[in-house]
Amino acid sequence: MSTIIIPQIYLPAVDDLGAWATIACDQYTSDGAYWQKLESFVGDKPSTLNLIFPEIYLGDNDSQRIARINENMRTYLASGVFRPYTGLVLVERTTRSGTRTGILLAVDLEEYSFRPASKAIVRSTEATILERIPPRVAIRKDAPIELPHIMLLYDDAYGEVLAAAERGEKLYDFELNMGGGHVKGTAITNGEEVISQLMRLSRIPESVKKYGRAEELLFVVGDGNHSLAAAKQCWDDLKSSLTPEEREVHPARFALAEGVNIYDPALRFEPIHRFVKTDKPDLFLKGMPSGGSGRAVVVIDGKRGAVHFPENIPEGIRALDEYITTFITTHGGSVDYVHGADEVAALSGDGVGILLPAISKNDLFRLVIEGGNLPRKTFSMGDGDEKRYYIEAKAIK
Repeated sequence: MSTIIIPQIYLPAVDDLGAWATIACDQYTSDGAYWQKLESFVGDKPSTLNLIFPEIYLGDNDSQRIARINENMRTYLASGVFRPYTGLVLVERTTRSGTRTGILLAVDLEEYSFRPASKAIVRSTEATILERIPPRVAIRKDAPIELPHIMLLYDDAYGEVLAAAERGEKLYDFELNMGGGHVKGTAITNGEEVISQLMRLSRIPESVKKYGRAEELLFVVGDGNHSLAAAKQCWDDLKSSLTPEEREVHPARFALAEGVNIYDPALRFEPIHRFVKTDKPDLFLKGMPSGGSGRAVVVIDGKRGAVHFPENIPEGIRALDEYITTFITTHGGSVDYVHGADEVAALSGDGVGILLPAISKNDLFRLVIEGGNLPRKTFSMGDGDEKRYYIEAKAIK
């Protein structure tokens, strides 16, 4: 069985694709106005908004919402809202960062692991928060279909995978709602050849040449790691009840995802900064770990000052996060993870902001190979409205 298979998917057969697509459920988790505006825009039109669980609503009558989502899925499947399609899809997403090009595919969950020291061919990049998996399992376990916002990164410096892809019919082409830019999906007519090009990237000679290690690694998870971890958990819970023959072909074994070259020029890696809300900023600063040839910036009351930081950025973030946890346990306060230096500065009157250096996306695979999972919230790929939108679906029952 290959790590990648050509998926059988469902595409929308609706008149208003602008109302159909919805941003990833883990975005705008503190912005109720975003989701209310989207609900008003969608109205009673068919939409993936009715098929997903925006995380801002987790903890608010979860079982009722999940039951309604599952019923909506069954209704859409029975009423012709979807049309079946088999094949890889070339996805071109245009935002302020440029046009990001990905390949919609299905990945074998038997080949994926989120464990910190895993040597799986598909791995998480950041630490998986185990308590975040059960709510997602509850959403998925009785659902007949999945809709992905998972992005898997592959390391193809010369762009040979996309160069091999042959384009067929246009499957969709429309403006995304809520400022999400534009998206176009095109059939890939030589899927097996593209998969072969992808699999070549995981071979041992490639690994030795790139990273100096004899290690098979094809994909690291860029976005949606907890959703992929939930899919893995659901599959592990299910497969013991199946015969060996059923396990080979069961749709729940394969998760739909978009594969993106880490060298894609529209793929921006940005740091996720820390803000510690505390009435003891000087005490925090006094005990903060420092040292190394790198640099971070501390912000208090809008005033910035440089501090030494380890050149190994994940190591430095890990030490900082451990210190923050200890400090809050001892002295009270809270921590938030913030995108953007200006946002940190705006908060800094109520505590301490730490502006972290960015890891280079060129180093990501090497860092995962050498050190396993990075600390959580190490990096972000673009802004919230650049995250993947739900468009396609796949059966998991």
